[in-house]
Amino acid sequence: MDLDRLDERIIAALVADSRRTYADLGDEVGLSAPAVKRRVDRLRAGGAVAGFTVRLDPAALGWAVEGYVELFCATSTSPETIRAAVARFPEVLEASTVSGEADAVLRLVASDMQHFERVLEQIGAEPFVARTRSVLVLSPLIRRPAQPLHS
Repeated sequence: MDLDRLDERIIAALVADSRRTYADLGDEVGLSAPAVKRRVDRLRAGGAVAGFTVRLDPAALGWAVEGYVELFCATSTSPETIRAAVARFPEVLEASTVSGEADAVLRLVASDMQHFERVLEQIGAEPFVARTRSVLVLSPLIRRPAQPLHS
């Protein structure tokens, strides 16, 4: 989807606070509220804006431990098989197949180390998992949502 500078400014303002009114967005970017609504509708229809959500702080919700877990599969395992297995765990916030030695990488949160270990053991017990390797997050340095590339 082709985005112009106004689209990019609207997206940046929505990423910062998606609860803003069209009038407020219009004041910031120099358009009327109806013009902003038309642009947001076009961005949604084109897929650039997939939806509106709330960003939560896992630590504030009691998820004190965060880590990344690499999955090494025993045999050729489809991405759908991996997805279906790890989707059952609410502790898995993200899962991606990757290049390199590992077959997939998971971002996992837990209430404490014992909880992290329990979930790691359950994931490692999946029939297709040969082994796992995990690293714990000490301090998240940058966390930001995707933004449009500037043309």
